[in-house]
Amino acid sequence: MTGLQQQTRRQLFANCGVGVGKIALASLLAEQVTPADESAPVSPTAPRPPHFPAKVKRVIYLFQAGAPSQLELFDNKPKLREFEGKPIPESVRKGQRYAFIQPDAAVLGPRFKFARHGQSGAELSEMLPHIASVVDDIAIVKSVHTDLFNHAPAQLFVNTGSGIPGRPAMGSWLSYGIGSEANDLPSFVVLKSAGNLSGGASMWSSGFLPGVHQGVPFRSSGDPILHVANPPGIDMQAQRDSIDVIRRLNSRQLEVVGDPDIATRINAYEMAYRMQSRAPELMDLSDETPETLKLYGAKPGDNKASFANCCLLARRLAERGVRFVQLYHAGWDHHSNVEGGVRGQARQTDQASAALIKDLKQRGLLEDTLVVWGGEFGRTPMVESSAALGRSKGRDHHPQAFTMWFAGGGIRPGITLGQTDELGFNIVENPVHVHDIQATILHLLGLDHERLSFKFRGLDFRLTGVEKHSPVREILS
Repeated sequence: MTGLQQQTRRQLFANCGVGVGKIALASLLAEQVTPADESAPVSPTAPRPPHFPAKVKRVIYLFQAGAPSQLELFDNKPKLREFEGKPIPESVRKGQRYAFIQPDAAVLGPRFKFARHGQSGAELSEMLPHIASVVDDIAIVKSVHTDLFNHAPAQLFVNTGSGIPGRPAMGSWLSYGIGSEANDLPSFVVLKSAGNLSGGASMWSSGFLPGVHQGVPFRSSGDPILHVANPPGIDMQAQRDSIDVIRRLNSRQLEVVGDPDIATRINAYEMAYRMQSRAPELMDLSDETPETLKLYGAKPGDNKASFANCCLLARRLAERGVRFVQLYHAGWDHHSNVEGGVRGQARQTDQASAALIKDLKQRGLLEDTLVVWGGEFGRTPMVESSAALGRSKGRDHHPQAFTMWFAGGGIRPGITLGQTDELGFNIVENPVHVHDIQATILHLLGLDHERLSFKFRGLDFRLTGVEKHSPVREILS
């Protein structure tokens, strides 16, 4: 297309000259940045009032990609040991389908012992001794379910509310809705450890929201963000002078065409300049005490993106006002040897997950921070074995029931919500949909999930979709 067909609405109104064109452009730009109130801040990520008083200011989401087996960690099912080697009754599995196994596959019993902990008496696997030490600070939900049973769409669904790429991530919705308290760091930061992600970069995309709300991946070693450092021979004053010239040119172009991507570009240059001095200090863990490093099991200068280092970095980002920290830890996809796989992943994640709770609590940050732990779905009570694929004693994807836990402001600590049947197959009490989880997170940040919307292609889109969902009131304080 050429000419007028290629222009955005903003470009068209801007080219109309003074009068109604400029007025309409101003109205559209104001509409773009006022999701929760009627004011239009100068910066697209400046703090904005929520719909109602918030319980927390920020979120740290410890996303366990690959789907941890709830049956080896949180949901003890002694009956599975009794039925091991026998097929699940047809009345239980009727109408179900799975990624790699037949519904009549034999039962596989839990691979670890369970015990009760804390005043709450919550039952946990022996693989979670550190989480057991903070069990009275967390709320465990054992009845989460989802709509999708393959990794990529299910990971997208949890992170963006849709199994189709192109929708805004939860962190982008929060940045758009209430802005950020950090003026020298992104409002939405992404950390990664232990492997690749099936959902890819679409999980932290801003989708159809303005690009300024996109998640920014940080690296755990070297330059935290690629290409943010000045090249040799360029000092900070020369960099500042260059950015000032670029800003003036971009601002003139913005006045002419009104393209919101230009505003995003201006903001990106300014943010990059501020991060050049802020980000290296943030990533330097050497100023943490030996006691704190030991608590997490973190190692300054470790070139590997360890989960421990990322959890400590998440706390440092929270201290500095970052609204949403998304930590992706891959490696939980145990189609074979679920016992060995869970054992290895628990060794990597258990200590640091509990340390994050303890560290936030002792610094007075837990009361206004929400911590979320969970994957994209659960694992089957039935065994996965395939000589052709070299698999044995694993578990397949199970969207019908899985476990997540929560801690922080607005969460009732020390409770366990939901229950599955005696085989861990179906939910029998307090089902919680993934969209209910998303509504809960928004609610704790003072946002009504039904009011937080964005008009795109003539439709009002929401993180939680159009069906009826609601915050999980039972875990709210």
